[in-house]
Amino acid sequence: MRAAPLVLMPFLLIAGLARAQDFLSCQLVPGWTQSEAIHPYTADNLYDYKDGGAEGYLIYGFAGMKSLNCKLGDNTLTIDVSEMNDADAAYGLFASNRDPRAPIAKIGMGGQVQAQSAIFAKGKYYVEIVVNAADPNSDNTKLLSSLVNTMAQRIEGRTTAPAELAWFPTDDQNTAGLVPQSVLGLKELKRGYVAKYKQGQAFLVVEDTASSAAAVLKVLRQKYDGATDAKVGDEAFQAKAPYLDGICIFRKGRTLGGYANLPTPQEAATQAVKLAARIPKASELFPAEDAH
Repeated sequence: MRAAPLVLMPFLLIAGLARAQDFLSCQLVPGWTQSEAIHPYTADNLYDYKDGGAEGYLIYGFAGMKSLNCKLGDNTLTIDVSEMNDADAAYGLFASNRDPRAPIAKIGMGGQVQAQSAIFAKGKYYVEIVVNAADPNSDNTKLLSSLVNTMAQRIEGRTTAPAELAWFPTDDQNTAGLVPQSVLGLKELKRGYVAKYKQGQAFLVVEDTASSAAAVLKVLRQKYDGATDAKVGDEAFQAKAPYLDGICIFRKGRTLGGYANLPTPQEAATQAVKLAARIPKASELFPAEDAH
């Protein structure tokens, strides 16, 4: 009786692979055909394909990539699908590559379609598509829009951007995205989100526990001579910091946040109060923990 699961395993694996390949096919674009075998890439050989750009993928938690080339007459179409460690990393890679001058389209967690290229992220996948047309001035927006929307429907995973991005005030905001390591250039802030404004920048880092967040805050405070208490969140300090100018860093539950690169610590603290007020209560963020 126990042999049945073993018999089923090969079929389950094949089915899983079939679903994985369902969204990576030239047949999704009518008239286009696959011109060569799919190229797989890992962290070990991504440099062979992306050369100087590989590091930008690896720091976001790159797990692997599959690259597909399609052809229609003298036109070629390249589809690169990168699998990341989690959905936040996929969105972070998208945000780092998007055109900040163009709006984000509702494709998966977010996407952009231009005349010769398109990108989007959904779940733990980041997708890039480039058209190399015989006519370099051709507009392939309609083709690319159809393709990315079809792919997004077939890819499983989250369709919303990281919740933390919505906590940042939007007035005068230029960009916002995931920073995979050393937020604000501080090694203690290992991974988080940064929003840049016309003046200054804000950040958010969610630690594993409130205790670990408190420990990080204590270490950060010790870095700056003359740091003083600030009335923000559960605890906070403000200071004048090298390269960061006026800063204020606070803790609210397990979330660390703050402002930097403002003229004075007091101005940073004023903005930090507004940011802290936008962060949901711990009971809303982590209801299972609150129940204990």
